[in-house]
Amino acid sequence: MKVVVCGKGGSGKSTLTALIAKELAKRGFKVLVVDGDESNLSLHRFLGLKRPRELMDLFGSRKEVFERIKELKIERIDDIPEEFVSVKDRLRLVCIGKIHRFGEGCACPIGAILREFLIGLKLDYNEFVIVDTDAGVEHIGRGIEEGCDLILFVLDPTYESIELSKRIRDMKVEKPIFFVLNKLDERFAEIMRKNVDAISEIPFNEDLFLRCLKGEELGEVDEVKELADLLVQKSNR
Repeated sequence: MKVVVCGKGGSGKSTLTALIAKELAKRGFKVLVVDGDESNLSLHRFLGLKRPRELMDLFGSRKEVFERIKELKIERIDDIPEEFVSVKDRLRLVCIGKIHRFGEGCACPIGAILREFLIGLKLDYNEFVIVDTDAGVEHIGRGIEEGCDLILFVLDPTYESIELSKRIRDMKVEKPIFFVLNKLDERFAEIMRKNVDAISEIPFNEDLFLRCLKGEELGEVDEVKELADLLVQKSNR
């Protein structure tokens, strides 16, 4: 199964991506994490991996991406060139590209590579791909969801998250979309529950917050185990 993780900035997309990936790998699945967020710099640290070379480098320059995008011939996880993937046991990380310099341009080339990469990738029965995307819903408009099987939309307890959940529902995306309520505090959780029908709830976790703040590898979270159970069940259908 290929799972795309979406949400507003600060909702916890990268954190949840890392937690799900580590839990699935622990269960014996071969897991590829795809860093599709051009601005996030912490995902590799949450996974306990080194940051790999960016796939963008395969094309020479950002201007060449659209001319050469069809040259991207990666059909299996093991087809990814060694220098572009970071590996630890059953866990792998590939990075599409980052914005490095002022005036470098928009993220469209990164989105194009991510879309082609996901569409072309074929998985075996024991493989998962978990994709961390950039903030918001613009990447949905670029067709990123065409290459995935399921979308997890992460919502933190904010009005903006509630409104984004309504917007993505109105987009009538063809792939299944499931909402995850993240960083929940029971004092305010009922407001989120009234507005969003969620598949999972992840409470605020102080230890997890501190690990993210320090850029450390993340540990286990019980509620993520339940979410992994749901993903495995859906992958078997």
